[in-house]
Amino acid sequence: MLVLASSSPQRRAILERLGVEFVQRPSGIAELKRGDPAAIARENALRKARAARLAGAEESVLGCDTLVALGGVVYGKPLDESDARTTLGALSGVRHEVLSGLALLEGSRELTAVARTAVTFRELSDELIDWYLATGEWRGRAGGYAIQGAGAALVRSVEGDYENVVGLPLATLLDLYPELLNG
Repeated sequence: MLVLASSSPQRRAILERLGVEFVQRPSGIAELKRGDPAAIARENALRKARAARLAGAEESVLGCDTLVALGGVVYGKPLDESDARTTLGALSGVRHEVLSGLALLEGSRELTAVARTAVTFRELSDELIDWYLATGEWRGRAGGYAIQGAGAALVRSVEGDYENVVGLPLATLLDLYPELLNG
């Protein structure tokens, strides 16, 4: 039994598309936001998985945390529209990293990994930012955008795992947990 320690509809959709049977059990933990971006993503994923694990249950628990980083600054989910505007402005016209930490717990085993994808934004005019903010899509999204939706209009290029930018780095997950597709 796979437990996804997340309420993310994007993560759910990726697993469903693969035909993976799982249950969602969001952990609701407070996420770390400061420090080395890769370490934060890995630690947040591990905390989520540990919080979602049921004592004595024979299950595999998957935790994931996705964040955006630029020059050592971590951009998580914007607090409000003003924060989203500031984030999108900072990412305008530049290459940033999307990092996802993965943690897989099985019995006493704790496996972790971090995926990195480079995303370059177009130069974003105030009008384009206004348009995107009006969609409301920025809410609850690391870096204030959703590449699989209207946020695609903000992006010039993606180098690496597209699914990582959506929220679940599939290639890294399958490296960590090749049994995922056997069940």
